[in-house]
Amino acid sequence: MRIRSVLLPGLSRQRFFRTLNPGQLVALAFGVAILAGTIVLALPVAHRGPGEAPLLTAFFTATAAICVTSHTLVNTTTYWTPFGQVMILVLIQIGGFAIMTAASMIFLILGRRLGLRGRLISQRDMQVINLEDARRVFYGLALFTLMVEIIIAVMVGLRLWIGLDYPFWRAVWRATFVAVSAFNNAGFALWNGNLTRFATDWWVLTPVAIGIIIGGIGFPIWLDVRRRLRSPHTWTLHSKLTLATAGILTPLGACAIGAMEWANPHTLHPLSIPNRIFSAVFTSIDFRTAGFSTLPVGEMHGQTRVVGDMLMFVGGGSGSTAGGLKLATFAVLMIIVISEMRGGRPAEAFRRAIPSSILRQSFSVAFIAVNIILFATLALMVLTPYNLDQCLFEVVSSFSNVGLSTGITAHLGVAGKLIEIALMYFGRIGPLTLAVALSVHERERLFSYPEERPLVG
Repeated sequence: MRIRSVLLPGLSRQRFFRTLNPGQLVALAFGVAILAGTIVLALPVAHRGPGEAPLLTAFFTATAAICVTSHTLVNTTTYWTPFGQVMILVLIQIGGFAIMTAASMIFLILGRRLGLRGRLISQRDMQVINLEDARRVFYGLALFTLMVEIIIAVMVGLRLWIGLDYPFWRAVWRATFVAVSAFNNAGFALWNGNLTRFATDWWVLTPVAIGIIIGGIGFPIWLDVRRRLRSPHTWTLHSKLTLATAGILTPLGACAIGAMEWANPHTLHPLSIPNRIFSAVFTSIDFRTAGFSTLPVGEMHGQTRVVGDMLMFVGGGSGSTAGGLKLATFAVLMIIVISEMRGGRPAEAFRRAIPSSILRQSFSVAFIAVNIILFATLALMVLTPYNLDQCLFEVVSSFSNVGLSTGITAHLGVAGKLIEIALMYFGRIGPLTLAVALSVHERERLFSYPEERPLVG
């Protein structure tokens, strides 16, 4: 009986984990990581001042760090001790690396569950490596992450130490923090006002922008590009769609932001013309994935924040550290619209047809994301005194794991902050979990009903 009582809990836990699909396991892992981060940040040693940090502050900060979202209720530099700052950095690294690893590995598990046909499709279309190579993918991703972060840290650190006369170890620490934050698209920084003091410092913001772009595109795409660098026509459709969409949205966003804020005395107007252009480009990159603050969002024109809403909603690449709907998903939706406008032709891109299952999944993810944003915006408007513009920006920023704010985050009240925590969490794992769930439950039907066309429009 004693042996039975000891073994049954282990068996039940084993049976429980076997019932979860890969997406659910990712969601559970992130939840556990947030809980652990909350406990650590609530310790007295983690924050300056007597006693423990308020539980909601620790919970909010741990969620933001794990979900690589730069939303903060307190000043990271002055509120948290060096120990607390190190823990925040660790949580950022865990969150960013975990989502990249999960996205890279999850299709390996999916391939095993979907059978031979699913494996062949996955390996052909997504360039997923078989299960025996999982360890190589993991180590490759770790090496890639470390190399990029070290290069950014060295570039920023040299600027701080030599160019701006920071003490050596202070320059090393702050450069390391901002490098990890940039690559993971987290947007945390150890300066009051985030990176506003470097708004015209090209030596600091250029490596930060490079880190944001590399982390926001995603390891699978860079791996595909490296393998076939001299033959871009052989890149996967996913790589082509992601890179092409990012290449279009970044300059378009920069032009829109620059045009709308050019004469704004609180943002771009005080800068020189080259710095205005540079700042507009950086803000376009930052809006879509990262969340570093170089210009005061609260002082921007309302139409500029709408552009920010659009860029944040699209987000970065699938399997990257960025959030949002994802570039490839947005590209697929645009291809569907263009195909319909051209007379209902099949959805095609770069001489490749897109499977109908991918079209359905893209619409499903987009529809659910839009409705979550709308309901959360309505809830914030009911619970807080802020207007539609401010609430919508806050919600989209949280859901897309960007973290930019008009300055209302710390004043939302308990209910508003809990809504933002839920948005950050679902925005981090929701689209991936949903996509996996849709793929896992995909079944080929052996019959079809007669067609009948309802009126549309």
